[in-house]
Amino acid sequence: MINFLEILKTNPCGVLATQNSNKVKTRVFQFLFADKNKVYFCTSSDKAVYAQLQANPNVSFCAFPQNFSPVLSINGKVVFVEDLALKARALDENPLIKGIYNTPDNPIFKLFYIDTEEVETFSFAEGARTYTL
Repeated sequence: MINFLEILKTNPCGVLATQNSNKVKTRVFQFLFADKNKVYFCTSSDKAVYAQLQANPNVSFCAFPQNFSPVLSINGKVVFVEDLALKARALDENPLIKGIYNTPDNPIFKLFYIDTEEVETFSFAEGARTYTL
C-alpha cells in the first residue's frame, strides 16, 4: 500500500468535499496531523462547513503534489473531538491556525478527523489504485 501519510505531510493542502442536501461543496483545507487512520483537520463552528459535516459526516479529501503524481483521495466519515491535548497540538504545530483560535479551549475551534475507510491514488507510473482500510 502507498504511504498516504507521507504524501499528506509533503502536500498538506488539498480539497475537502462535503455534501449539503443534494449538492456537493468543495473547499480548500489543510491537513494538520495523523494518527494511524485518523487524519486531522480543523474548522470554526460558525462556518457552514461545520454544520454540513455534522449533518452528513461522509467526506473526501484530495491532495496532490505540483506534478499531480501521485494524487491522493482519502474517503471516510468525520468525527469531531474535544480533546484539549489534540487541539493544543494542532495549534502548536500550525502557527497560522494558532493566530486564528489562540487557545485550545476557544469554543469556536473545532478539531475533527476523517476516520479513513478508503484511500484512492493515481500516479502516472502505477495508474489508479484503491485501498480499503
